[in-house]
Amino acid sequence: MPKQNKKNKHINLPYFDDFLLNLKVNNYSEETQYNYERDLKIFEEFLKSIDTPFEKTTKMTIHQYKAYLASIDRKTPAGQKAPKKLSSYSINRILSSLRSYLTYLIDIDYKTPITPEMVKLVKTERKHPHVAEFEDLVKLIESPTLFEKDKKIAARNRAMLEVLFATGMRISELVNLKRDQIDDQGRIFIMGKGKKQRFVYLTERAKKYLDEYLNMRVDDIEYVFIPYRGSRVKKKDMKVSTNYLQMKIKEYRERLKINVPTSAHSLRHGFATYLAESGANPAAIQILLGHESLDTTTRYVHASDRYAEKTLKKYHPLKE
Repeated sequence: MPKQNKKNKHINLPYFDDFLLNLKVNNYSEETQYNYERDLKIFEEFLKSIDTPFEKTTKMTIHQYKAYLASIDRKTPAGQKAPKKLSSYSINRILSSLRSYLTYLIDIDYKTPITPEMVKLVKTERKHPHVAEFEDLVKLIESPTLFEKDKKIAARNRAMLEVLFATGMRISELVNLKRDQIDDQGRIFIMGKGKKQRFVYLTERAKKYLDEYLNMRVDDIEYVFIPYRGSRVKKKDMKVSTNYLQMKIKEYRERLKINVPTSAHSLRHGFATYLAESGANPAAIQILLGHESLDTTTRYVHASDRYAEKTLKKYHPLKE
């Protein structure tokens, strides 16, 4: 059995840094590494708060931890009061990180006080899926042209939203997009989650707005979407942040008075939903979204309420 590093700053979690290094050498993305580290720090702080070393963790400790994650008294990894209550999906993500960590400890022959199977996930709530009506999504995509006074910012933000809805890309894929990933035909090569490779495709409309934005650029920065302060680029190695784009989408949605919660991820859902409503093959949508399982794609394809109503009125056997 390997020796414990006594200088490890994560005193409650043995081989914490080794676990993170294992993620790195196994080619996990930086975002995934960060998520695991953040989630495990929450568990570490919880153990400190109840004065329980990791070696004394029991099933009851895990029950208490799950209750803590579900409470409004939860603290962030930085020790601050959490801004909102976690959803069941977020709780399960945090618990899954702990399970992965325990699996790693077992793999290196460390005697763990609990096994991954003892960390059971919580039941998730079933939500009625919401995708904004197609007309509202179009208004949202076009809104930077209407609301932004700075022409460069308007062109950039419009291009970002056009590309998101045209391709179904994830927001992380969009902000990390580089010029050399796009060919002259509008094909975009993506390295997605889990290092999965795929192509997505710009529509003629999206390509038009992207070209208009790029033609306004006079720099040689490799990232497609770059931040501005007024009309100047902040730094050569910077790119637009996911938080900025989410904030702007929220602002546009509120100004347009769209009452369905809409985010960058909603555009990805909308992309899948409206392709399906137009008769697209689910297997093709699966490839475009970069999903490993068709079941995942099916969860993304949420028919709108209006479409469901039209279908009912058209096909119900006693409609007249």
